[in-house]
Amino acid sequence: MAEPELTTTDATTTAVIRGTVRMSEIADFYDRSFQEIGRTLAAQSLAPTGPAFGLYHGIPGETAELEVGFPTGRPVEPTGDVVAGSLPSGRVARLVHEGAFDGLGTSWERLGTWIGEQGLTPGSVFWEVYLTEPGPDVDPGTLRTELNWPVG
Repeated sequence: MAEPELTTTDATTTAVIRGTVRMSEIADFYDRSFQEIGRTLAAQSLAPTGPAFGLYHGIPGETAELEVGFPTGRPVEPTGDVVAGSLPSGRVARLVHEGAFDGLGTSWERLGTWIGEQGLTPGSVFWEVYLTEPGPDVDPGTLRTELNWPVG
């Protein structure tokens, strides 16, 4: 199991779709969003510069307020639900979760506990970077998801 670490991130330009989504509908939101963003980027001759991510505004409950998308080299022209966004810069506590998405909650709790043990204060936003592209033929046990939580 990987250990949490502190790192510094630079602000990153992104193309995203934002929404407040019921947790029971989150997988469908991700799938629809990635498809729409992909079409928009292709139409604007804009390629992702890294893997897909989900940026959360606050701790999810019955719903999650989030942005899903891709980093880009320049801002996307807003089209439909696709808008320009950004991932924040600054100090970040990071942990790489290995395994199925249903274990992400435990890894986020572990990262939050570690942040507290370091005497740090977690920020109000946090994001996941999907290092392994999920798909119907991918073994969920091989998925790698980078957890990022800005700290002060």
